[in-house]
Amino acid sequence: MRLLFAGSPAISVPSLETLGGMKEGFEIAGVLTNPDSPKGRHGNPVPTDVGEAAVELNRQFEEQGGSTFPILKPAKLDEVLREQIKSLKPDLLISFAYGHIFGPKFMALFPLGGINIHPSLLPEYRGPSPVQASILNRDSVTGITVQTIEQEVDSGNILAARQLQLTGRETAGSLSRTVSLEAALMLPAVLREILAGNTKGTPQDHKKASYCCLVKKEDGFIDWKKSAAEIEAKVRAFNPWPLCRTIHNGRELFILESDIYSGGSDCPQCGLVLGIDKKSGILVQTGKGALAVTCLQYQAKKALFWQEFLNGARDFTGSILGYQEKH
Repeated sequence: MRLLFAGSPAISVPSLETLGGMKEGFEIAGVLTNPDSPKGRHGNPVPTDVGEAAVELNRQFEEQGGSTFPILKPAKLDEVLREQIKSLKPDLLISFAYGHIFGPKFMALFPLGGINIHPSLLPEYRGPSPVQASILNRDSVTGITVQTIEQEVDSGNILAARQLQLTGRETAGSLSRTVSLEAALMLPAVLREILAGNTKGTPQDHKKASYCCLVKKEDGFIDWKKSAAEIEAKVRAFNPWPLCRTIHNGRELFILESDIYSGGSDCPQCGLVLGIDKKSGILVQTGKGALAVTCLQYQAKKALFWQEFLNGARDFTGSILGYQEKH
């Protein structure tokens, strides 16, 4: 079975590496990923995480005397790309966080159709940010679903699903790493079932579907009128990107780590830096309760734990945090 893998970020890499290790009956026909993008001070183009992993896999295949595969980085899924993929004669498409919708003409290139790895328990959290959504909603359970690719996003039949317990301390980064490794473990069994002709799967209950949206940079601004529990979850959900932020004395300030403070009482001034708790950190008033901030970072400066941060920001206690000051 010839496989075309489509993916871009780090969460997709272990699944691609798993495909590289599957020998009997499976072959990587090609890898589809986003174009290189400018990074760093000089804006030099850098490949996606999947692009880098694909280059490394090809290097390993060459060393072992095996066949390499093309790495495709189109700006759009047009007729030129379809002709390239057609020439590869793929049987099945495997997609994980590629970020593009596959149209009927594209899917017609794959005799066995396509499968998508989605980091939620579908039909919950269809859409582009299920990892962040599960943290924002303070869920106790999330999961991974392998589904068939259909024209309606994330609506395909379920081929496999695995439940993951959440501790309430996960960040988007740590949960993505867990999901990436678990998905790679699930993939071989699904592919062997498809190879054996078992591709029907279980239909989703579309009436129970919920949806999540694309996370934008501006979503990271903290509304201190929200509760401490909501803000703490947001800090974790938006780490490592776009990071939660506020404004202190006209400067953008990232809140990198925090916790819900169990002591204290409500105060009408949301965003007020109340002081410190030697065990918990810097206390900031929210719409309900206080947030204990433990790691902070001014824009273009290094991240600091709260004690070190206060050494350089002695006017911090008693100040008001918020994004209104920026306007």
